Amino acid sequence: MNITDFHALNESNHVAVIDFGSQYTQLIVRRVRELGYVAMLYALEDFPNIGKPGAIILSGGPRSTGDPDAPDLDFEALDGFGVPVLGVCYGMQLLNLKFGGTIEASDRREYGPANLFPENCDDLYEGISEKSQVWMSHSDTVKVIPDCAKVLATNQHNTPVSLKWGERFYGIQFHPEVTHSHEGMRILHNFLLTASNLAAFKIEDFKREMIEGIRERCGNKQVVCGVSGGVDSTVLAVLLKEAGANVRAIFVDHGLMRKDEGEEVRNNFHRMGVPIETVECSERFLTALAGEGDPEKKRVIIGNLFIDVFWDTVGDAELLAQGTLYPDVIESASNAKSKASKIKTHHNRVDRILELQAQGKVLEPLAELFKDEVRELGHSLGIAPDILGRHPFPGPGLAVRCPGEVSQDRLDIIRACDAIFIGKLKEHGWYDKVWQAYAGLIPVKTVGVKGDERSYEWATNLRAVISEDAMTAEWVDLPAELLRETSQQILNEVDGINRVLYDISTKPPASIEWE
Repeated sequence: MNITDFHALNESNHVAVIDFGSQYTQLIVRRVRELGYVAMLYALEDFPNIGKPGAIILSGGPRSTGDPDAPDLDFEALDGFGVPVLGVCYGMQLLNLKFGGTIEASDRREYGPANLFPENCDDLYEGISEKSQVWMSHSDTVKVIPDCAKVLATNQHNTPVSLKWGERFYGIQFHPEVTHSHEGMRILHNFLLTASNLAAFKIEDFKREMIEGIRERCGNKQVVCGVSGGVDSTVLAVLLKEAGANVRAIFVDHGLMRKDEGEEVRNNFHRMGVPIETVECSERFLTALAGEGDPEKKRVIIGNLFIDVFWDTVGDAELLAQGTLYPDVIESASNAKSKASKIKTHHNRVDRILELQAQGKVLEPLAELFKDEVRELGHSLGIAPDILGRHPFPGPGLAVRCPGEVSQDRLDIIRACDAIFIGKLKEHGWYDKVWQAYAGLIPVKTVGVKGDERSYEWATNLRAVISEDAMTAEWVDLPAELLRETSQQILNEVDGINRVLYDISTKPPASIEWE
């Protein structure tokens, strides 16, 4: 099931986003929906078969327009749609070439915040500050601007970073879709206002279309649904129940969960009236992971073992349902048509999953959604707020919070540290203020002093971030008192830890999890 299934009733006047491979391409779709309009993502190979859009956005991408095999599209077809077009980053550079300008390659990559200075308010920069922070991620830049273009904005070096060609084509060198561009949403909103009669997006409509799609896809087939207790798989299980699917919900207790999490998961599903079957196989997972320290290999081991457990439990089920979200898809670059660079393999995008997909055996109704949209969907399904408000937890569990080899003693240390940190966040009223928080293990031993004696023990890292969709994240400036109490309790109560560190890295460049 993909996004085009949902939008079958909205073939006209949607916003068509053409994917040139940026890690943020789907985030553009998310932002357009957030602004209240239907958006559909298209692989470049599918252009120009994109229906009858009301507006078109060309995404950024990792390639250079000067590469011999640089991604390209049919400009005559693009112009023929007769609708407003916005080129973002690579999209802007491509448009400048199409209109007769040139692009200059640079050895210096501009990555991070920059200042935007609108020179011509036009309709794109209506209401935008005279000096606005935007987020850059590019190496090439505009060199020659064609006569038909005008400069709409420059950066702090007086370099053109926004152009307009004619009356319908706009270009911006920065990424308005990320939160680091402080007025990016206003700029996108202004662009969409240049279009006519765009179709409206509502999560209730999306829910109805997903339920209809699930019923059509599943019929009487047996569906195996892996549940972890996290928001994604929980919403998926309730959605499948709502659709009347013949589903067996399997909870794999793989030994990589947080403290007392198995019992919490079982209690929550009992509250929701969704039966689940628990498969205890922690020894099987730890044995498979023994001695392996490479993060990619660990993810593959866990992903493949999940499939083995499901199939060993239920036999060769006809469909495997997963709570895959779009960040999993885009970071894994697992779409065959994707132009994106691979960041990491998610446990639900390993080769065996992709093989099952090719056989038509994988059902992923949430794969076009972000976390906040899934929570909104869950609310419409009647799931309790405390369940929907749980912090995200990675599919591979604590394995990705344990850099290097995974062992029982290291997992026990992480569980103890994490329980203390989460407990303090709740005690101080901060749990619901952050998007995700956890304690992990830094596999480096340091010298300390405990009980007047030398200690040589591990360090733990605390991490708390604010995010909307996991594509970008900001670290949280937690109160010093909270951090102090957390550190003191960990150092006093957790054997094996003599140092507590707080991670103040943003995403990008860091990821939210350590692996």
